[in-house]
Amino acid sequence: MAEGHYVTRWSEFDPLSGVAEAIARMNRAGLRVIVVSNQRGIALGLYTAAAVRQIHAALQILLQSQQAHVDAFYFCPHDKLQCDCRKPLPGLFHQARADFPEIDAASSVMIGDSLSDIEFARRLGMRSVFIDGDPAHQKSGAESARQLADACFSSLLEAVEALIA
Repeated sequence: MAEGHYVTRWSEFDPLSGVAEAIARMNRAGLRVIVVSNQRGIALGLYTAAAVRQIHAALQILLQSQQAHVDAFYFCPHDKLQCDCRKPLPGLFHQARADFPEIDAASSVMIGDSLSDIEFARRLGMRSVFIDGDPAHQKSGAESARQLADACFSSLLEAVEALIA
C-alpha cells in the first residue's frame, strides 16, 4: 500500500503473495503469530475500529482456508503523540503480553515493512527483520529500516523460511 493511503475495508485489502504460506509455516513450527499495527486512519476519521476488526476477521477466514491463522491482532487507533501504543512505542507489545504472558521480547522476532516496526523491535530488545519488498510500495524511512534491522528479506515467506531453518 502506498504511503498515506489507508485500507478502509476488506475489498481494498490485498494480501501479499506468500503471506498465507508464511503464516502456515510459522503455525506448523509452533510459533505464535501476533500482528501489531498502527491504524491512524481511525484517529483521522477515515474508518472505524470496527472496520479494522472486520478486516482482521476476513483475513482470518482467508488464512483458515489455507490452514493458517493469526493468534491475535492488536492495533493502535491513535494519532501521533497521543499514546504509548503507537509503534515504535511498546504499548502494543505490553497489550499482547497481558494476553500471552509466556511471550517475551528477547525470544520474539518483529517482521515488518516500516521503520517504526524496526524501531519497535529495537526498543524492546527483539530481533528485527525488514521486508524490503517492492520499492513502489516502500514507506519513508525504508533505507534507515534496512540499516537498523537484524536481517532483510524481499518477502515474508523468504524471511520465515530463513528464521525457521
